[in-house]
Amino acid sequence: MTEGPRVLILEARFYADIADELVRGAAAALDEAGARHERIAVPGAFELPAALAIAIDSGRFDGFVALGCVIRGETSHYDHVCGECARGLAMLAERHRIALGFGVITAENREQAWERAATERRNKGADAAGACLAMMALRTSLGAEARG
Repeated sequence: MTEGPRVLILEARFYADIADELVRGAAAALDEAGARHERIAVPGAFELPAALAIAIDSGRFDGFVALGCVIRGETSHYDHVCGECARGLAMLAERHRIALGFGVITAENREQAWERAATERRNKGADAAGACLAMMALRTSLGAEARG
């Protein structure tokens, strides 16, 4: 019997209740697929790319799921955090050929964020885990390997 793939869930904790719900959805999807998973937490979405870079360097994981939430406030800070988070994660995924599920919610308010995070609604945590699993399967089907 072989063990399932190793997946790291990176969670931005700025909105802890929403992060918990995203993780709940992601973990359930990974469990259902037979994937082993660990969690690490970072303060907010802006820190996700740096945490992913460190995790890639560890060489311990077959795939990654990045989860978090950014809610628009009264300043342009939202735009900077959203853009840099997405850019950083995409750059690392492409550069290192990793399987990454992107589950960072960007919303105008908490109501929109909860609609996307709740496991009984849109369940974006599970969607991100599914994307990670799909990219791991693609990599396997093409005989490709992640690059450190």
